Amino acid sequence: MSLFLPGRVVVFDYGEVISRTPHAARDALLEATGLAADELFPVYQELRHDLDRGDLSVLDYWRAIAARTGRTWSVSEIHRFWALDFTGWFEVDPDVLDLVEELHEAGTRIALLSNAGFDFGDPYRRSPMASMFETVVVSAEEHVLKPDPSIYRTTCDRLGITPAQMVFVDNRAENATGAEAIGAVGHHYTSPAGLRSFLERLSETEGATA
Repeated sequence: MSLFLPGRVVVFDYGEVISRTPHAARDALLEATGLAADELFPVYQELRHDLDRGDLSVLDYWRAIAARTGRTWSVSEIHRFWALDFTGWFEVDPDVLDLVEELHEAGTRIALLSNAGFDFGDPYRRSPMASMFETVVVSAEEHVLKPDPSIYRTTCDRLGITPAQMVFVDNRAENATGAEAIGAVGHHYTSPAGLRSFLERLSETEGATA
């Protein structure tokens, strides 16, 4: 079945949708920082919102983690932690990226909307997968996080579409619901198979009403 959605733009979240959960990178971070999981990851996650909103630089993010966990790290140590963390997010799920490519090859417009720091902007736009994204919206660059309505509207504006034309895929239910709140179609991603079924149903519906 051709996954062609005429008049629609499928907008993907990145982390844990296109990318896999970076388990190996997280294990490496624990070893590199010398912190236990229950010391590092609650702070890592809490401060991530400030990083992804553009309120903290990468260096200041890791310095804030150091302060909260009673550590003092040099720039070279922080660079190592950043490299482990950053590269871990670029192992993609081939089943999902193949679906993105299938949509793109069928003529469906594709875009990316990600809660991420400034450092992700260039890789999102210059990596091989970027060839399929018509627009990339990064939360840090907009200084606002999903599910704030404004970031979905910004995405629609850059694509030149109405919210009703946007199909938004995210692994967090609240972010999919946030897109629905402005009139888009939202999909809470849980698996590649579930995503394919959702897209096939939507494609059939679009074909029936065309």
